[in-house]
Amino acid sequence: MREAGRLAVPEPAVGGLADSVYDTAERNPALVQFSLRDGAGWQSVTAARFRDQVLALAKGLLVRGVRYGDRVALMSTTRYEWTLFDYALWSIGAIPVPVYPTSSAEQVRWILAETQAVAVVVEHEDHAMTLGAICDALPSLTGIWQLDRGCVAAVSEDGQGVPDSLVHRQRLGVTPDSVATVIYTSGTGGRPKGCLLTHANFAAQSDALLAGWGEVVREGGGQAATLAFLPFAHVFGRILQVAAVRGGIRLGHHGEVSGDSLLPAITSFRPTFLQVVPYVLEKVHQRARQAAEEAGRGEVFAQAVAVAVEWATAREQRALGRGAGPGAALRLRHAAYDKLVYARLREVLGGRVRSVLCGGAPLGRELSLFFAGAGLAVHEGYGLTETCAAVTCNPPGKVKHGTVGTPLPGVSVVIAEDGEIWVRGSTVFSGYLGQAQDSTDWYDGWFGTGDLGAIDEDGYLTVTGRRKELIVTSSGKNLAPAALEERVRAHPLISQCLVVGDGRPYVGALITLDQDALAHWLKTHGREQLEPWQVLADGELHAEIQRAVAAANTAVSRAESIRAFRLLPREFGLDQGLLTPSLKLRRGAILEYYADDVAELYTP
Repeated sequence: MREAGRLAVPEPAVGGLADSVYDTAERNPALVQFSLRDGAGWQSVTAARFRDQVLALAKGLLVRGVRYGDRVALMSTTRYEWTLFDYALWSIGAIPVPVYPTSSAEQVRWILAETQAVAVVVEHEDHAMTLGAICDALPSLTGIWQLDRGCVAAVSEDGQGVPDSLVHRQRLGVTPDSVATVIYTSGTGGRPKGCLLTHANFAAQSDALLAGWGEVVREGGGQAATLAFLPFAHVFGRILQVAAVRGGIRLGHHGEVSGDSLLPAITSFRPTFLQVVPYVLEKVHQRARQAAEEAGRGEVFAQAVAVAVEWATAREQRALGRGAGPGAALRLRHAAYDKLVYARLREVLGGRVRSVLCGGAPLGRELSLFFAGAGLAVHEGYGLTETCAAVTCNPPGKVKHGTVGTPLPGVSVVIAEDGEIWVRGSTVFSGYLGQAQDSTDWYDGWFGTGDLGAIDEDGYLTVTGRRKELIVTSSGKNLAPAALEERVRAHPLISQCLVVGDGRPYVGALITLDQDALAHWLKTHGREQLEPWQVLADGELHAEIQRAVAAANTAVSRAESIRAFRLLPREFGLDQGLLTPSLKLRRGAILEYYADDVAELYTP
């Protein structure tokens, strides 16, 4: 077994996550803690104002009957009011339970029943109607509060007569080992499970990130600032909120990961760093390329990409002690393209971003190198809900593109004999709700992630797939599909790829197309007049996808290569139940939904 680890970070001796709200307001009341969207601009919220709002809401919650240890569900997109409720609930020792706003009525019912939630905070009328249809089956539920109907003000007003000391007595009863939240896994392999994450888990994770990456998230030595747009129902988005409050980072909120409103919001907020999933970087790259092609500068952009990759590769090798870095000629070419291309790309992200924390799914080495060459250092990491977000991340100044980095302080990682990644440390959860620590997941204090990986000679981790997703062809060949799917998805036309072949004579793939990229391709190839059913039968389009598949196949043996593929008429969607709320593929559901298409891959 190969192990990698980092020096431990001391856990907090006493207290919970809400303490930082009151401590910061006491030390630095004028610190701008948040920025709220105000028309085209942003309105500042100081640490003192935030403390007062949290305290008022906490008192109102007590009046509404929420007690120490009670669970309250939050069903909303990412917004400032979510943060207020989180810290108000933590102030009285209650436990927030995040629920994805896209969840079905049955999923909501099951989560609320298992957690025995006493109240639910919903965003709008549609969510309230979902709750109304199932509340008779939830005897513990006593309140449904709606954000778009002013529930923050109403609940806070109820608590006006409650003394502050009552909240503080509740808060002082919270210990680092107290459960801070119950977050449900994405459920790629079945029904989601509720992970019990403690105040100590969140504190250790956020403090490790602040200690190791605190300087790289600032611009010009000033206050760090970032826009939160990933779902707070996912632990990766939630840890950003906790780190910002603990570290004095100015935080804004935006409710959409996809859509046309995200990039304008980032541009106007002007963050110093971003926390993203690969989808965001892929879309930024795709739109920049399309804009260049439409302006007749496609060749210039392609050359700029090649120079960025070459420059970032040279810098990577120098950081790892294996080269001298970019030569004089390369530095000149890079400087020229910085003015022509890279600076414009950075301006789209507000002009101040210099580093990006990326996780949730594989990014791809080439794309990571491109952004690094364009002046945006991408720190890709790896983690799970069970580990309170990251267990590894690429360190500042020593990024190894295509890997997910080295273990965070306080965390150890080991590769078991069968290739599974095991972890232990201060960020690892205490177990699943209603279950003892399952012996199939725990090995003498180590948690088995279910992921497969390898640690290289420099101590960097690479994730190669999921243990449960291994494909075994009828000839006995084993294949972890994730890496091959990632290489296929590197083509700009391809949105999703699912490799199949378990028990079959060879490997095949189901492929979906990115609709924006497809529309651009049809326009540039004079095929705008094609009907949707004609597009998938277009010979030149098939040839283009075949080249992407052939390029991906060069990384594997012939027995592991994709021998047949099928283009699907639409992307795998949440509405079909084919994606988790965090946009991961539900493989079993996809194979069942497209069983006929899979069968045709193996029909002579």
